[in-house]
Amino acid sequence: MSRRSLWERILASQLWRSIFRHGYADTPRNRVLQISSNVWLHLHPTKVPRHAVRFRYTWCAGGLSFLLFLVTVVTGVVLMFYYRPTAEYAYADIKYLDFDVPFGMLMRNLHRWGAHAMVVLVWLHMLRVFLTGSYKAPREFNWVVGVGLLALTLLLSFTGYLLPWDQLALWAVTVGTNMARAAPFLGHEGPFGAELGATARHDLRALFTGGSVVGPPTLLRFYVLHCIFLPLLASLGMVLHFWRVRKDGGISGPL
Repeated sequence: MSRRSLWERILASQLWRSIFRHGYADTPRNRVLQISSNVWLHLHPTKVPRHAVRFRYTWCAGGLSFLLFLVTVVTGVVLMFYYRPTAEYAYADIKYLDFDVPFGMLMRNLHRWGAHAMVVLVWLHMLRVFLTGSYKAPREFNWVVGVGLLALTLLLSFTGYLLPWDQLALWAVTVGTNMARAAPFLGHEGPFGAELGATARHDLRALFTGGSVVGPPTLLRFYVLHCIFLPLLASLGMVLHFWRVRKDGGISGPL
């Protein structure tokens, strides 16, 4: 007796029909209902375009960017167990992580190089969206959300740059925050800044540094921004971004 005939005999048996009154019609509508009614499967789209599963030259830069964000979150949480955001301990804690904590150097380098790779991939993803015209209707709003996520990615990278608290980080952040003095409306040296009451102690640069120079208050502010505020904001932006991808008809072009 073949396996198929045995299965058909089971389906036709009195015992089976007493438990399952009717069969399952394998139709597109039922497939959608199966996905959308499942608490785990509904996170995925009910239908995937054929072009979305092809391996293309853009290497799925958007998906890889999200993967690297998860890598930096996991490794960042591990690093937080050993790092104290004070001028007295920050540099020593980085050296302790590198040379004394088991797998500390591996965790730190995964975090560091994952963050660098994420910046590159987000730029490549934005370039692909622009060159393929995927920013056009009906995806204009999602393009704006993506530009915001690009800005958050750059801010995450910039705020993390200060945390090692070495000479390179100190002077790089000094140069970066000095540019905020020339921001329009918000910097005291920028257009309309002085007219709106911005001063060296009360402008955008002072908001970042917590004073007139890069010092211990700056380190604490950058730590809070890097570990709490910006990751939460980026997570909310990604949820909105992925939701809009599904609402706008799925992935727009080659991955």
